[in-house]
Amino acid sequence: MNKSKPTERTETVTTTPAAQSKRYDATFKRAAVENWLKTDKPGTQIAAELGISYPSLKEWKRRYVGDAVPQRDDLAAENRALKAELARVREQRDILKKTLGIFTEPSPNATKPSKA
Repeated sequence: MNKSKPTERTETVTTTPAAQSKRYDATFKRAAVENWLKTDKPGTQIAAELGISYPSLKEWKRRYVGDAVPQRDDLAAENRALKAELARVREQRDILKKTLGIFTEPSPNATKPSKA
């Protein structure tokens, strides 16, 4: 039997320094948030233009303004809630109209007022 020696493989592993996260000063962060709030552009577009991530932009907005979602989303949610409430109130109004009609209808058994 021919026993061969296993060949040794030498692999060279190159290590690159860990990606350093960029640090932005508070002035830049506030300016980015103000830009987002003053324009009608979506946050993802603002983040791409500034070369930052959208989650970072949202975090800065939460930190400096106190709300982590754009105001447009809040308005859309409020609009949906108001439409649902309007539908409910209209239904109640229609029920009350029908009820009022029933109570104001003269009864067929009612006597006519006498003319004195």
